[in-house]
Amino acid sequence: MPILSLTGQTSLLFDVGIIIIVATIIALLISIIKQPPIPAYIIAGIILGPLGLGLISDIEFIHLISEVGVAFLLFLVGLEINLKRLKYIGLVSSIGAGIQVFLTYVITFFVSLKLGFTTFESMVLGLVLAFSSTMVVIKLLSDKEELDTLNGRMALGILLVQDIIVILILSLMSPVSSIFSSNAILLSVFRGVLLFVIALVISKVLLPPLFRFAAKSKEILFLLSISVLFLFTFLVKSLDFSIAIGGFVAGLTLASFPYNLDIIGRVRPLKDFFSTVFFVSLGMQLTLISSSMIKPALIFLAIIIIIKPLIIFLTTLLFGFGRRIAFLTGTELAQLSEFSLIIVALPFVTSNISREIFSTIILLTIITMGATPYLIKHDEKIYLSLARVLKIFDRLPVKKQKLEYTKRGINYNVALIGCHRMGSIFLKALQSKKNKVLVIDNNPDVIRKLIKMRVSCMYGDLTNSEILERIKLNKIRTIISTVPNEEDNEFLLDYAKSKNSNIIIILTANHLHQARELYNKGADYVILPHILSGEKLSIMLKNVVNKKESIARIRKEHLKHIDSIDFFK
Repeated sequence: MPILSLTGQTSLLFDVGIIIIVATIIALLISIIKQPPIPAYIIAGIILGPLGLGLISDIEFIHLISEVGVAFLLFLVGLEINLKRLKYIGLVSSIGAGIQVFLTYVITFFVSLKLGFTTFESMVLGLVLAFSSTMVVIKLLSDKEELDTLNGRMALGILLVQDIIVILILSLMSPVSSIFSSNAILLSVFRGVLLFVIALVISKVLLPPLFRFAAKSKEILFLLSISVLFLFTFLVKSLDFSIAIGGFVAGLTLASFPYNLDIIGRVRPLKDFFSTVFFVSLGMQLTLISSSMIKPALIFLAIIIIIKPLIIFLTTLLFGFGRRIAFLTGTELAQLSEFSLIIVALPFVTSNISREIFSTIILLTIITMGATPYLIKHDEKIYLSLARVLKIFDRLPVKKQKLEYTKRGINYNVALIGCHRMGSIFLKALQSKKNKVLVIDNNPDVIRKLIKMRVSCMYGDLTNSEILERIKLNKIRTIISTVPNEEDNEFLLDYAKSKNSNIIIILTANHLHQARELYNKGADYVILPHILSGEKLSIMLKNVVNKKESIARIRKEHLKHIDSIDFFK
């Protein structure tokens, strides 16, 4: 029997293969115009699905892979949860997320009833619209290197609390019509408590010796990690929970293990594969909706991209984090969650809502997840365009969080943007020459440490024109940016030169072609770390080869540098 038969039933291998090939081709085409890949995967699904060419014969199998993919994705989410990151924003994350979920649910519920949906359908719609996508936001913020920024941490904290809330809701949802009866709730609570007790016992008693032994072999460590994932999916299935909960709990179980980073590195390629299939399957599920659903769909879309971010904006603002941080955090969470799809895919939910509602939710998920990469990519520009309107919120009587330390009467002559790693070495060198340095960094931990050291600093980044205005560019002689983002550096270059044509601008690039482009645009010097380190090493080698005393001295100095860099982590 042939493996592939275009005239007969298409093999599963062909289905998976064509998904990956088409998704790759479209992703490559979109990358030419420097656009993110997630919309490419969704477009691939639309092309391959019923609305397009209909090339996928076994859609149920693809949905099954997608479901397994969600388990892998949430396994990674559980593994990557780092509560230390939430140290300074835990209160606003927990309270803010609770307020946002509650208000979004209530608004959607009553709007849905007003639009003529049943009580059950309105409840489902309220739940679906209340949550945002951990998977999408973490991926995009990680790609943009903004997970450790204040708005990144705020978004991550809110998403974490949302995930906990939705998992509790999923655990309370019973596949019977009386899903909110007292007996059903008590039974779900019992099953949830039982699941976490089992997870706690396994993580404390069974897994530590197994992982200590498995850690001797990278291959066995990987297989054991995957086995834990499937063990928990089998466990949650026997308890009538979604397998997604199993993936999340499995990740949380291993998150505290010392091998979690190694596990993340080995599981991530699988996650990338399944996330591609997941987004493609989203596009494949899209069907045409009737004209009567267009108005409700637009109203729900407005709730997702306007009302929900506005609630997050106001909540964050009231906690004193400033309108820029509040706006960026709200913008980052303007989409539906992968959990939304899990909720509507539950058999007893699907059987109690219309096909129109199901398709509308899929369409809203595709639109909002597809739009999120562009919103996050251009969030700073969107904020700047709305800055004047948002100034009205400055009148709110709230005490703002202070993330800066400046000295009165000081005219700074050097602005250092980015004080982590290479920047911390530059700071010491500049201070040793008695320069008056003002540090700008978008990592709140770095700023807090600089404040303790009484180093002049501000929280912000180089694309924030409000920050650039405050540092008085007309008096600054030199700007040094250790941030290797080409677009951000081009913005800084254009903005600073327009304010002070004599200013010296030193930028950082990762690649030769980026350095040439920055030189062409007027940069005074471009740091290429790998070339700079090679030049320094070659000079060092001339002086230390066959000289034990010299290498010992350099080793000692290098350790001091490492310790100073480690301080800013």
